[in-house]
Amino acid sequence: MVEHFTTIIIGGGQSGLSISYFLKQAGLDHVIFEKADQPASAWRNRWDSFTLVTPNWMLQLPGAEYQGDHPEAFLDREEVIAYFESYIQHEHLPIRYGIQVSSVEKAQNMFQVKTSQGEFTADNVVIAVGFYQQSKIPSFSQNCSPDIYQIHSEQYRNPGMIPEGAVLVVGSAQSGSQIAEELNEHGREVYLSVSEAGRFPRRYRGEDADVWMERMGYFERTVDQLPPGQARFAASAHGTGKNGGHTINMHQFTRDGINLVGRIRDIQNSLVTIEPGLHDCLRKADQFEEEFVQEVDRYIEENHLSAPEETLPHLDDGFRVEELTELRLDEAGISSIIWATGYTYDFSWVRCSVLDDDGLPVNDWGVTPCPGLYFIGMPFLHSGKSGLIYGCAEDTAHIAKAIVKNSEIMMDAVSRR
Repeated sequence: MVEHFTTIIIGGGQSGLSISYFLKQAGLDHVIFEKADQPASAWRNRWDSFTLVTPNWMLQLPGAEYQGDHPEAFLDREEVIAYFESYIQHEHLPIRYGIQVSSVEKAQNMFQVKTSQGEFTADNVVIAVGFYQQSKIPSFSQNCSPDIYQIHSEQYRNPGMIPEGAVLVVGSAQSGSQIAEELNEHGREVYLSVSEAGRFPRRYRGEDADVWMERMGYFERTVDQLPPGQARFAASAHGTGKNGGHTINMHQFTRDGINLVGRIRDIQNSLVTIEPGLHDCLRKADQFEEEFVQEVDRYIEENHLSAPEETLPHLDDGFRVEELTELRLDEAGISSIIWATGYTYDFSWVRCSVLDDDGLPVNDWGVTPCPGLYFIGMPFLHSGKSGLIYGCAEDTAHIAKAIVKNSEIMMDAVSRR
């Protein structure tokens, strides 16, 4: 007999757990299908020294808002895992592990959900797998010399796992910049392929950058306030919470001995072709930071706040780096490449005619044109909080209300028959 639920939640990450909390509060039966075999799988797949880049006060899962003594500190990898494990246990959330969903279809006013453990049906389905689903590596990586050890940043754990020799890290957003910094600190020769990621100061005028962003309404910006296109999927700005948090600056990296190069265009055996534009990327990061601190200064002045004056250090070391157009891995002694090139998505298994030409779900704050089908946990699903632990409660409370309303409509339709 096929098991039926009022709601099936696909994905047991922060968004899936959060909406389960609200459905439980509403008394609606539901289940979470999580493909991993244990909680917090996304966080377990981080490197050993990983920390959150957002401070503890932004830990805002519903019912588990941060109440500790260190709101400006940053949880490390093990603490993040423990946070999620405790949440599931304390709230008694109905999660089933090791279930891979292969398709979702709607037929006869209910959803058919096919999984690795059989078929299930539901009145509502919440897709909570997020946006960063599959690691992304350029196809030309296959042309690289077989002597080069290659991994995605998702597979990186610590410097000790990387073979002897210099390391090329491709991508300088959050993961790439932090991994490059750690390798350099452990005495490894590092080449870093710089992208157009911006830079925030970790702290400015007495407060963490996230405090200023919260006060200035960054997290309340809605998707309709963004520039046209896929601005909501832009690479994350440089940042780290390691050792209490500090600013990541490519110019400082140059001072520290990291070799900066531009974006990788192609690889053929041991020859890496590099796009021109390294200095342009550095200028964009500098401009990003400058515009941010100017906005903070204006906010302080306009709101008559008392905040210490501060002038950030002006570094320009990266501009003195020669812009290479080619790099020979063998001549540079590079034995490994770490691809910190982000992730991609695939919603093709959701067969409900709700995907646009880019394969993204058409939705209004997670509610799709297909009654009973919802998406959650994506960047700027509604606001700048969406996709962050900080924004889970707001987004999932909204979806939970929609599910309750849809369930009431269905119950009313049945009673009228």
